[in-house]
Amino acid sequence: MTSATIVSLLPRLPRTGRVTQAHVLRSEWTKLRSVRSTRWSLVVAFAVTLGVGAIASAVVVNRWPHMQAHDRRDFHPLEVNFAGVQLAQLAIGVLGVLVMTAEYSTGMIRASFTAVPKRLPVLWGKAVVYAATTLALMVPAVLLSFVIVQSILSRRHIEVAFGAPHVARAVLGAALYLTVVGLFALGLGAIVRNTAGGIAAFAGVMFVLPPLMNVLPTSWNDAASPYLPLAAGEAIMATTPGNHLAPWLGLLLFSGYAAAAIGVAAVLLNRRDV
Repeated sequence: MTSATIVSLLPRLPRTGRVTQAHVLRSEWTKLRSVRSTRWSLVVAFAVTLGVGAIASAVVVNRWPHMQAHDRRDFHPLEVNFAGVQLAQLAIGVLGVLVMTAEYSTGMIRASFTAVPKRLPVLWGKAVVYAATTLALMVPAVLLSFVIVQSILSRRHIEVAFGAPHVARAVLGAALYLTVVGLFALGLGAIVRNTAGGIAAFAGVMFVLPPLMNVLPTSWNDAASPYLPLAAGEAIMATTPGNHLAPWLGLLLFSGYAAAAIGVAAVLLNRRDV
């Protein structure tokens, strides 16, 4: 019996369904929660959001009697509340890069694109699943951090209520900001297709570029800096006047950067080989 005859006698596997975006979303969710780096990165992001804010507020409470009058006058209770967000964005960004580049480094991206030949549903699935996961985790993180920090600051009667002007927008905006950070990093990772390169690109745009603006004349720096991704995104957390965009306008601009990164990634995904 020839090999061709043997193959022809094998039973056909039943079709269990067709490729849909819902199936791709389920697949991406399985992949995201199955990777150990996902759990560690999200745990770190959650922990630093709470822990760093609590430590910073404890330091303020301890130093409050010795602070200068102008320092007390310029102090805002939400400033220490967002100290943890500054570190959490690094963990969220690194994981965003890994969500895309990990499959390239292991070669599993070939299996993903074989299962989903159109390719783009894989990118949409990764973006939606990661954004939803980040938002679902960081909303309770920033709310719990607010409760902890303000309870510590209440020892000096310098706390702020959640119902105070702009507070709810700033606190919940921090979770939205971190979600967009993750999408921006995911887009960069999809463009670069390399973990080290993606993380370097993310860190360069978010954390290296803003200080480099200081080499420009002051007027140029003041005019351009608010439109950089970091400053634009953090405007949603602003509660005092300053050289920044309006809160929702800044978040919208940062979302535009993230959308542009994912858009470029989508074009490249269709044009180049795996």
